[in-house]
Amino acid sequence: MNTIRPAAVAGMFYPGDARSLANELDELLGGVEHLEPRLGFPKALIVPHAGYMYSGAVAAHGYDELAGARGIVRRVVLLGPVHRVPVRGLALPDADAFSTPLGTLSIDKDAVRALRGLPQVLVSAPAHALEHSLEVQLPFLQKMLGEFALVPFAVGTATVDEVAQVLERLWGGPETLIVVSTDLSHYHPYDEARRIDGATLARISSLATDIDHEEACGATPLNGLLRVAARKNLSLKLLAACNSGDTAGGKGEVVGYSALALYEGARVSRERAGGRLLGMARCAIDDSFSSRRAGAQAPERWLQQAGATFVTLTKDGALRGCIGSLEAARPLGVDVVENALAAAYRDPRFPRLTLSEWQRCEVEVSLLSQPKPIRFAEESDLMAQIVPGEDGLIVESGERRATYLPQVWDALPSKELFLDELLKKAGLAGTRLGRCRVSRYRVMKWTESGRQ
Repeated sequence: MNTIRPAAVAGMFYPGDARSLANELDELLGGVEHLEPRLGFPKALIVPHAGYMYSGAVAAHGYDELAGARGIVRRVVLLGPVHRVPVRGLALPDADAFSTPLGTLSIDKDAVRALRGLPQVLVSAPAHALEHSLEVQLPFLQKMLGEFALVPFAVGTATVDEVAQVLERLWGGPETLIVVSTDLSHYHPYDEARRIDGATLARISSLATDIDHEEACGATPLNGLLRVAARKNLSLKLLAACNSGDTAGGKGEVVGYSALALYEGARVSRERAGGRLLGMARCAIDDSFSSRRAGAQAPERWLQQAGATFVTLTKDGALRGCIGSLEAARPLGVDVVENALAAAYRDPRFPRLTLSEWQRCEVEVSLLSQPKPIRFAEESDLMAQIVPGEDGLIVESGERRATYLPQVWDALPSKELFLDELLKKAGLAGTRLGRCRVSRYRVMKWTESGRQ
């Protein structure tokens, strides 16, 4: 009989019903103002674990980095400090699954078996029963990753090497994400906390492994992660930091929060990515005109990330087809190939591309960032937020939706004209923008004539 560890702090640290929780996550992630497309996603995250009203906005900056990880990450190794039950070592739950209002997450039995023989790993149902440091991370992970298996550790007293040994054994490849849950300093006056936390973050960024529990309550799992990060030459990026005095608390005694991401391997350059994506789009259409098929190649890791692209074909400088994706729902490499073929053969505005036309065509590939809703009280507020030449826009109302890429600003340079034409494209001509949902995104764009 399967046993499930029920949500213990739903309704306290985060909303207790599925709809309210989903709306809260959308609000928090939508507030992350990162609009540039990403190439790749982190191997590990360091995120806070207070109630969402206090630290949720900071945590969202970490989880927003996982936009391309859906469908690739299938296992999450989650470590957080114990707050109620003392433990010697790293405690696994005596359960087969964890539940949240968003659904149930299975424990990765294969990972648990891989840890046999490690004396620092134990099983403790009491350590997990009411522990919030792990639970508050689960809804964010469910939102960003969809289905995955969980390996949760409630971490008590352990050495740096004991934690590092567990992480090394479960490190895996791109299918495995490591998450360490920790807040920073506790209950200092606002200015003193900022000074303490600033020094702590500098030490974390240098991959120090002697962070103490006065600096970070999750210092034990944090130090273990930083030890492995140094061994594996991971790069680290600070994404956000603040304290409860900046969010929902007073400034007399505050708790510090931060979100950091750690990346494995060399980051793919924009130039290299553009050359690869353009080449894949052109080869897909080339091959469609012949019986020749390129041999299967193992895709680079960054091409496996979930990605949203548009492929545009121009013939003698005029549009000849443009099809794309607004949501990252399939691997980036697959998305660009499928959109190239769709632009050639399934754009309803044009007949199927012929070989003679193809020989006069140029390819453009746009990689989209994750769309973010624009919050506005009235149309003048919306207009003030839009950045011509940079923002791609999506308008939605009911079942109707349309988008214009940022490139369209060249033809429709005024905000009023851009939005009027976009409403017409969506079949919403005459509709007030205040009755629509408006989102924006940015693109990385590459063309065969001159990569940008």
